Amino acid sequence: MVLLNLMLLVFVLLAGMSIVWTTLQTGISPMMSSGKACQAMLASIDRPVNGPLIDLGSGWGTLVIALARKYPRQQVIGYELSWFPWLVSIILKYSLRLNNLTLYRKDFKKAELSNASILFCYLFPGGMVALHEKLKRELSNEILIVSNTFALPSCQPTKVIRLKDIYQTPIYVYSWRPKYSFIREKNDDKHYSKYEEKHLTRHSTRPSKALLCYPFAAG
Repeated sequence: MVLLNLMLLVFVLLAGMSIVWTTLQTGISPMMSSGKACQAMLASIDRPVNGPLIDLGSGWGTLVIALARKYPRQQVIGYELSWFPWLVSIILKYSLRLNNLTLYRKDFKKAELSNASILFCYLFPGGMVALHEKLKRELSNEILIVSNTFALPSCQPTKVIRLKDIYQTPIYVYSWRPKYSFIREKNDDKHYSKYEEKHLTRHSTRPSKALLCYPFAAG
């Protein structure tokens, strides 16, 4: 009995140290999305889902588990750096037999987002700045972004949902489009920069500018 209590104490201490270490590293402790926030974020998806659903900073698994259960035929991916909340969500995943859910213990700044159809996040101001830079640097496709509490810098949301809680917590919904979209015609020998080459498709050499975070029409 004493040994069991000692093992439990060591486990709790290690879990606490893990959370403290992650908090010092990222600037914020793992936060659990409230039930109201999860419902609002799920309800914000008002269009067909055609690719992976990715939760950046999936924490204790509250939202990512709900996504996997609501969309059993879609790939759902969560990224969480702190090992104890990640472990809790792993246990929930296997307990609920969510085969469509993949959970990585990994910094969201190293996440692969190129195939995502919708991004969900509950980060912090510095994390949203880092996400904005990552999107500008890496994404060439349109995606929907749903953020709990914190806004994406320099972007106009399609809509802001205010939760009926004590803080009137905002849920921000954005559409992200690459700054430039290039389409190349057949037999086009024009020289393009590396950035332009990354965004080239077919049929036209004329670059078309689009607003970052250009909003979807409300509906």
